[in-house]
Amino acid sequence: MPGQFEPLPGGGAAVALDDVEISIIRSLAVQLLELIGPGPAEDASDDPLAELFAEGPSEPPSDPVLRRLFPDAYGDPEGTPQAQEAEEQRAHSAEFRRYTENDLRAGKRDSALAVIRGLDAVASRSAGEDGAVLKLSADESRQWLGALNDLRLAIGSRLEIADEDDTDLLYRLPDEDPRKPMVMAYLWLGGLQESLVATLMP
Repeated sequence: MPGQFEPLPGGGAAVALDDVEISIIRSLAVQLLELIGPGPAEDASDDPLAELFAEGPSEPPSDPVLRRLFPDAYGDPEGTPQAQEAEEQRAHSAEFRRYTENDLRAGKRDSALAVIRGLDAVASRSAGEDGAVLKLSADESRQWLGALNDLRLAIGSRLEIADEDDTDLLYRLPDEDPRKPMVMAYLWLGGLQESLVATLMP
């Protein structure tokens, strides 16, 4: 089980993590949480209907990682559109972003928090031992899957990974390359993510 999720009865998943792995995942999740930003302010409306129609930003984030996590909804997958078409796509993307980004951020924030809380709980239960087995319910497993995906997108953006060819190049980086630790984290999280996907498949 070390480093690989395995299915639990009832649809959950379990993975054995040592103290270093727990520390790395927790640190990355905290950084992701900080990047996504805080939730609603304390003086935010308690009216759920008002919250439903609260407007978010209409412009894409300036940070490339956040742009990867919250991409434009409309674009031309086949190439560069004509000027008028591009302007229409920007307008549609801005409108879509205005009404969806707050909810998307809240969902990613909840998933990152679920990871942090799960790791804190398992670390406190295993105090004095070298690692522990993390057991997740089906719902927690899905939150972890979302958070692992977000972490890989964030690291991949920092590494400027655009396609599979870029990933292949990472395997050949020399040990002295300063990107090597980030690359190792990216590849390791990918293995965790794949094993968790496999446990959640019927």
